[in-house]
Amino acid sequence: MKLFFTIGMRRTFLFVLALLVPFFAVAQTDLRVSDNGRYLVYTNGEPFFYLGDTAWELFHRLDREDAIRYLSNRAGKGFTVIQAVVLAEHDGLRDPNAYGHTPLLNDDPTQPNEAYFEHVDFIVDKAAELGLHMALLPTWGDKLFKNKWGVGPEIFNLKNAYAYGRYIGSRYKDRKNIIWVIGGDRNPREDSEDVEVWRAMARGITEAVGGNDKALMTFHPQTASSRWFHEDEWLDFNMLQTSHCADTRVWDKVSHDYNLAMVKPTMDGEPMYEEIPVCFDLEKNGYADPNDIRRKAYLSLFAGAHGHTYGCNNIWQMYVPGRTRHIEATKPWYESLDLPGANAMTHVRKLMESRPMLDRVPDQSLLVGTASDNYKERVQATRGRDYAFIYTSSGLPFEVRLGKISGRKVQASWYNPRTGETTQGGKYKNSGTRTFTPPTHGDDQDWVLMLDDASR
Repeated sequence: MKLFFTIGMRRTFLFVLALLVPFFAVAQTDLRVSDNGRYLVYTNGEPFFYLGDTAWELFHRLDREDAIRYLSNRAGKGFTVIQAVVLAEHDGLRDPNAYGHTPLLNDDPTQPNEAYFEHVDFIVDKAAELGLHMALLPTWGDKLFKNKWGVGPEIFNLKNAYAYGRYIGSRYKDRKNIIWVIGGDRNPREDSEDVEVWRAMARGITEAVGGNDKALMTFHPQTASSRWFHEDEWLDFNMLQTSHCADTRVWDKVSHDYNLAMVKPTMDGEPMYEEIPVCFDLEKNGYADPNDIRRKAYLSLFAGAHGHTYGCNNIWQMYVPGRTRHIEATKPWYESLDLPGANAMTHVRKLMESRPMLDRVPDQSLLVGTASDNYKERVQATRGRDYAFIYTSSGLPFEVRLGKISGRKVQASWYNPRTGETTQGGKYKNSGTRTFTPPTHGDDQDWVLMLDDASR
């Protein structure tokens, strides 16, 4: 009798404890927004560089062996975030995953399929083991609104979006490598309840994890999250989609968010993908090449973005011959892991982490004259207190207004975005103006001028 009472008391205690967990939970993520509102940092204040890869169909299409292969490759290249969708785009509700499981029973967001989510659990946890964060999209946008493309079906409303948010928030509240991403390639429609449905899902997640301060969260749009959600408390940082046309003025889009009165970090979460038909017109424009990929990264980062996302047309859809492909794929996903654009992202992170990140600001006043609006001729500048980076898209010379960083003299050097190699330059008096000419020029010869306080 005593033993029965003890077991019963223990069960009661555990039940009550489970109810109280949301009120006493530790921080759900190990990341937060920096004190100056511009960047992401670890909870101890150390800078975190968001270098993402779009693996939208990761949970839906890869088995565990292939998922490990993919994640290991990305971790080895220095990626820090993997963007993936639980309810995926490619008929993700009815086309089963690699183990024959669909995510929901009867297409009902309040009836999740445990077997499917166990596979998601495995991948999330494997990512954590490899030091990767998961930018987790609960659903792709066609499950709310199909627009002109997408299989759907449209299953979400105010009530079940909140319930699904509560479920998925509760399931992953103890994983510290989660970055929550509401939305999924759809803008909310005018004169609809779309905005409120997304807000309901965000509310469900934040309540489940224990509050807004426990969930780092953004929104993946077709254009810019700031248009609808900038002042929402749950939106910690803005996300853009500058999409897949080469001549998009990404610097203007980043600058718009950067200059909003309420300061929040911003970034391009879906720029042009490597090996995608440019502007979705293969016959006219051909495929995106590594030059396009590098330009998108440096031009957005130097305009004020806190991080950047890479994408590959073959990888986001985890394409293999014989499977449905959303956009013309050129080769299987596993043959695309080491494309030049992906390798160049290693060099992006290397440069951005080589100097203090948190005091970096965009500053076109470093340049004498007006920068071209042609993305192939664009020159973009950023600086910290004792350093400056200036990117030239095709290696064209440019004139610099010195005296913007500390030091009586500056040390100049050139960083090669294609190789990650540095070429030392000269020392110059840190005043007046000076023209700098990169080592080479041409359509595939971009360079970064690095200026450092010579005394440091």
